[in-house]
Amino acid sequence: MKKGLLIILSGPSGVGKGCVRQEIMKNDKLELVYSISMTTREKREKEVDGRDYYFVSDEEFQRNIDNGNFLEWANFVGHRYGTPKDKVEQLRNQGKNVFLEIEINGANQVMSKIHDDRMISFFLMPPSFQALENRIRKRKTESEEIIQERLQKGLKEMTMTENYDYIVINDKVQRAAQEIIDLIKAKNKKR
Repeated sequence: MKKGLLIILSGPSGVGKGCVRQEIMKNDKLELVYSISMTTREKREKEVDGRDYYFVSDEEFQRNIDNGNFLEWANFVGHRYGTPKDKVEQLRNQGKNVFLEIEINGANQVMSKIHDDRMISFFLMPPSFQALENRIRKRKTESEEIIQERLQKGLKEMTMTENYDYIVINDKVQRAAQEIIDLIKAKNKKR
């Protein structure tokens, strides 16, 4: 059995990674498994623990760091996020294609650690900076201070695309998702 793909989707906060991921995950032919990240941030209204994230305390997160159980982890606007590496490798070794939706520093950590031809990475870019700001404000989940932090960080992150295999513009969720699906299919054909 061939090892499954490791698929990385990253981009600035508010670019629509979650929406694009959900659209991609509807494609049963790709045999994707979503890697659930662990976070110390509070759960948003429509999020479900164990489906969107593993919502944990700072102490539990630190135990996972101490035990070396993260493929990547990072601090982001006052909270920590990480990808449990044991879960990812177990799924890949079962031949499943594992989909990571992670922030940029985390993606760079993964890309620096994984050196096999069974990985593909995508940087999701907004059609404009104004579109990014509109998406973040439309959420209505953060204070103005957090919005400004996210925007400043997003502006910087939009220049950090050099390590990614592909840059995809999220002008329309379905179009961006289809572009990624086509590229994943092409990569899988190389098995």
